[in-house]
Amino acid sequence: MKGGKTKADSMQTDDKLRKKAARAAKRAKKAAKDPNKPKRPPSAFFVFMEEFRKQYKEEHPDNKSVSAVGKAGGQKWKSMTDAEKAPYVQKAEKRKSEYAKNLQAYNMKLAGGANAGNDDESDKSKSEVNDEDEEEGSGEDDDDDE
Repeated sequence: MKGGKTKADSMQTDDKLRKKAARAAKRAKKAAKDPNKPKRPPSAFFVFMEEFRKQYKEEHPDNKSVSAVGKAGGQKWKSMTDAEKAPYVQKAEKRKSEYAKNLQAYNMKLAGGANAGNDDESDKSKSEVNDEDEEEGSGEDDDDDE
C-alpha cells in the first residue's frame, strides 16, 4: 500500500486534534477580565522606575531603547541602600492600602450589586408590563368611541 495511511498515523492525527480541542476548551473556560476592577498597585521598584525613566530620558534624549532604560534602572536599584529605597517603599505601601480600599469597595459593589440589580430589574419589568396594560386599555376605549 503505497501512500496509504497506517492505523498509527491516523491515531496520531486523532491525538493531535484532541489536544488542540482541549487547549481551545481551556481558553474558553477562562473568565473574561472585568474592566471596572481596580488595577494592582506597583511595587516599590516600579514606583522608583516611574521617576527614573524621566531622569534617564532627560540625560539621554537620543536613546530609544526600552531595554537600556530597564537595565540602567535595575542596576541603580540594586546599588541603592535601604535608606535610599525607603521613600519608594512608603509610596508603594500607600498605593497598596488605597488599592485594598478600592478592591474592598469593588467586591462589596459586586456582591451587593448583583442581588440588588436583579431586584431592580424585576421591579422595572413589572412596572413596564403594568404600564403597557394601562395603555392598551385606554387605546381600546378610544376605538369604541369612534
